[in-house]
Amino acid sequence: MQIVRDLAGYSLGRSDLVRRAMSKKKHDVMEEERKNFIYGLTDESGEVLVPGCVRRGIKEEVANTIFNQMMDFASYAFNKAHAAAYAVIGYQTAYLMRYHPAEFTAAMLNSFLGNADKCFSYLRFAKTLGIEVASPSINDSQWKYRVKEGKILFGLGAIKGVGKQMVETLVTKRKEEGPYRNLMDFLERNSGAGTLNKRAVEALIRSGVFDGLDGNRAQMLAVYERIMDGFSQKNKKNIEGQVSLFADLQEEEDIMKVDYPKLQEFSHKDLLFMEKDMTGMYLSGHPLDDYSERLRKAVSHKVSDILSEDHSILDDVRDDAALFADAMMQERTLQDGDRVILGGLLRGITRKITRNSAMMAFLQLEDLSGVIEGIVFPKTYEKIVEGLKEDRIVLLKGRVSIKEEEDPKLIVESIHDLEEKTSKLYLRFPNMDTARKAVQALRTVFKTFSGEMPIIVVAQDTREVMQLSRDLWVDEDSPIVSMLQEKFGEENVKRVES
Repeated sequence: MQIVRDLAGYSLGRSDLVRRAMSKKKHDVMEEERKNFIYGLTDESGEVLVPGCVRRGIKEEVANTIFNQMMDFASYAFNKAHAAAYAVIGYQTAYLMRYHPAEFTAAMLNSFLGNADKCFSYLRFAKTLGIEVASPSINDSQWKYRVKEGKILFGLGAIKGVGKQMVETLVTKRKEEGPYRNLMDFLERNSGAGTLNKRAVEALIRSGVFDGLDGNRAQMLAVYERIMDGFSQKNKKNIEGQVSLFADLQEEEDIMKVDYPKLQEFSHKDLLFMEKDMTGMYLSGHPLDDYSERLRKAVSHKVSDILSEDHSILDDVRDDAALFADAMMQERTLQDGDRVILGGLLRGITRKITRNSAMMAFLQLEDLSGVIEGIVFPKTYEKIVEGLKEDRIVLLKGRVSIKEEEDPKLIVESIHDLEEKTSKLYLRFPNMDTARKAVQALRTVFKTFSGEMPIIVVAQDTREVMQLSRDLWVDEDSPIVSMLQEKFGEENVKRVES
């Protein structure tokens, strides 16, 4: 700002525009300002708004040289005080991450307590480092995340509907009176504290806080309200002085006994969705765990490949200059418009009516590496509307949309449900040489009937098995199977459901 004001006569306001353009790395704006800096700027009436260097007696070549130096500064630079302070912080961060990774990650989790997306990213990051992350526990967890014996213990503050005062009360009672033995024990000890409510208890149960104690989540959800009502009546009578003469003679085991109904536990998938609803994260597993191998073979990229999420974990401890430098050095392998195949869990589907009264949709696809937004335009929507179902595990084909100052998105072109039974096509040949020649001759045919059904080639003499590359998979609804059976014989062409 001082340079353009002293040399070219900029006003404070206009010099601030140059500062903003420089800080945002807007080279096109800076190039436009070059003319104003050197030759000045006048309005329609000829009034001088910016005198410029030439009018002030500075040679054009000198002015150009000075502006070139400012352009270099706009690419990547910051002042010495910032550099020194940031170097210290960078060293401290690196030291903590190297020698105390669990504690460092727990501290970062606590700095984003309540931000489920950030916390989930850090929990995934911790697991990649080999750090064990324990599920929330009524006898171990506190309000914040903390480290115990090298493990990160889940913070109850990340559970929706659970208040800090309630958590602090239950932790205090746990320290003073010992671990909670079961749901009844927990409710009895905390029912008179004035911080417990049914919504919070339901959230604790659904998030798995009481797992490992008596009863399963289905049973606890069936009885907790009745138990709380019972203790509420008991506390009311105690306040009114209506205490039974025989209350003290009851055995403690009878008091703590919970008569759970005979209910089967929810399915593993339902338990995971409960955890997701309550915390924004999957805690005891992931719905995609059983599909990880199939996804690995079927997809072309992970979500993190598109989002460059490997770098996002550190973004919270870096400033704009460091992020800019990182972006300059990072080579993006995917470009705007590139076609990809992604697989994962379909969630957050919202449908919209366009100005032309056509339907389109927005969705989120979540895999084991991250979440990406997808857009389904009207023409595609008509074709795939039947497959747009919440919580389904799918493959999405489409084009990547990468725009400046926007998160990358997927323009969806087709959808395939991975939870449906899948087929594989087995082709048997006398030996592998014959198989390779046949495959080479059939490449055009396979690509003509391109689809999601893998082709497995089997050599009869050595029993060698080879799966053809992804680009040679075929459409199971096409006539390709009958064509191959006619050519090689039904006994050598088998479609197998799995």
